[in-house]
This record gives sequence, C-alpha cells and structure tokens, in this order.
Amino acid sequence: MAGSAEARIRTAVVGFGISGKVFHAPLIAADPGYSLDVIVTADPERAAQAARLYPGVRIVPTPEELFALAPDLDLVVLGTPPLTHFDLAATAIAHGLHVVVDKPFVTTSAHGEELIARASDAGVRLTVFQNRRWDADFLTLRNVLREGGLGDVRTFESRFEWWRPEGFGNWRDTASLAEGGGILHDLGAHLIDQSIQLFGAVADCYGETANYGPYPDGADTEAFVSLLHVSGVRSRLWMNGMAAQAGPRFHVLGSKAGYTKWGLDGQEAALAAGLTPSDPAFGVEPPATWGVLGTDGDDRPVPAQTGSYPRFYAGLATAIRGGGPLPVDPAESLEILRVIERIHALA
Repeated sequence: MAGSAEARIRTAVVGFGISGKVFHAPLIAADPGYSLDVIVTADPERAAQAARLYPGVRIVPTPEELFALAPDLDLVVLGTPPLTHFDLAATAIAHGLHVVVDKPFVTTSAHGEELIARASDAGVRLTVFQNRRWDADFLTLRNVLREGGLGDVRTFESRFEWWRPEGFGNWRDTASLAEGGGILHDLGAHLIDQSIQLFGAVADCYGETANYGPYPDGADTEAFVSLLHVSGVRSRLWMNGMAAQAGPRFHVLGSKAGYTKWGLDGQEAALAAGLTPSDPAFGVEPPATWGVLGTDGDDRPVPAQTGSYPRFYAGLATAIRGGGPLPVDPAESLEILRVIERIHALA
C-alpha cells in the first residue's frame, strides 16, 4: 500500500458509466496524489472509450480480474449500481484495499453496518462519495449561514428537479426498491446529507413517494421528504426527474432574511463536457446564477464559492496516509440510509 506522502495511491475504478466516467476517473487522473491504474467494465464500447481517454490504464472486464491485481493496488472506487456495492466493497476490504463507494452507500443499513465493521477490523479506510458537499451552491449557503445573515433559520427547502420523462438510460431505470433503486435512494442520499450537514441530526421525518414510470417494483420517480432537525430547523426536500418546470435549488427562510438560489451546480456538466478540474473555470459559477440574500424588494446577489469536487480525493489521500479524517465518514452515510428506510416504511 501507499506508505508515504510521496507514494501515489494506486487506484482502480469499477464501472465506467456516468459515475466512473464523468466523476471518478477524471478526478483521480487530475490529482497528482493518485495513479489511475485499472478500469473495470464489461461493456466493449465503454472499454474502448476508457482506453482512448486513459491510454496506459489497464482495462479489465470483471471484478475477479481486478482483485487478482490487488497486490499492486491501494484503492478501489465503486461506481457501480448499489446492489453490487456490498459484495464488491467486502471483497476489496478482504484484500486489504481502501474503498470509495458511490452513493447510495448500500441497499440496507444492516449492510452498511457490516461494511464499516469489516473495514475497521481490516485497518482500511472506507468512505462514500457524497460529492454534493462540494457543490458551489452548497458551499455558498454554508458560508451565508456561518456569517449569520439569515438570522435564526426556520425552514430549508432544497430541490433536485429536472425534465427527463424518458428516464436516465442506465441502471436507475430498472433497479427495484430492494436493489437500491428509486429517486429517494439516488438523489435523496445527496439532499438528506446536505441538510444534515447544515442543520444537524434528524429528530423526526416523514415523506411522500410516487412512481409515474418507468421505474419498476415501487421504486419512486418522485419524492418529498420533511425532516425535523434536533436544532429545530425544518428541511423540506424534493426529488423529481419528471419536473416540467423546476423549483429553486435552495430557498431558506430565517428571522432576518431569506436566501434563494436557482439552478444546479455546474461541475457534473463540466466534467461530462471534458473540462478538467485543473481548468481555472472549473467549479466557477457565473454571476447570472448566484443566489440572492435579503427580503422582497431589498435583496442582493451573493458571490458564489468555487465548487470543488477534487477536495474529496485530496482529503481521502490525506486520510489514507494517516494525516486526517476521511472526507466523508461512512457512519454519516449510514444515518442517511436509515432516514431513507424510515421514510420508505412510512410512505
């Protein structure tokens, strides 16, 4: 394993769909603390694309071939459907490898507890890719809250909404609820995480879910979640892939002012378009999309913080080398999963 500050962390990415291709591989390739050594995909077209984008990286079709290379690796990144996460992570841990699991963490909280225990016993680092903690709008809102311009926050509204009635064109369209499918598992893992990061532990929750197709077996295409935080703040969260008109990304009301932000963070779109994290424009929001702070008739735009997904892998490198905490404690992702389970049980 990587044992010094100078050693690059030898990394394998499992899966080369949206997660592996758009997020993990570009972020790892751009970080000098890592080497991207292996990509796992059984899809010939994706394999050819991976080889073209990352010449010199070994492309293998199966996890079995990956784990045969375990002595030459330090880290495995799982960008695969959630149903596969437990078995793949458990196998990586058994080989003494550190693990990044994309969200949703696993399909059940019991599986999450088991993985955390196994990683602890094996002395390896396990974390979850909650990348939306480094969205430009989230970082900006966190700074607004820190500066106290809203006063005492009363309600927090957050939305991931867009118009995609044909579905996502990947596993999300076919995964059942038991397989970790549905928009509450997928996007709720981000929105619930952000609300807890901002306002603390959840005291109570309820939700509403609906399936307007094409998801199977009760997996939701639309969800609403209400969280009452121990702090007294009420979070209201919407997830919808079939919204013909999207609501505001954030709408926060406090005793002194409100803060409203429209539009999604641009880092995913930038990565998908081929912009690298080293580009000076990466993560920069144009002034036209800045949120506004104040009251009706008396508000001002708030300059956006720079979005920074690379900070996840920078923090992980420090943690692997023994110098700091994980960028995301898996126990926090486990708590998100417990909230989702409670909502599904009540909805």
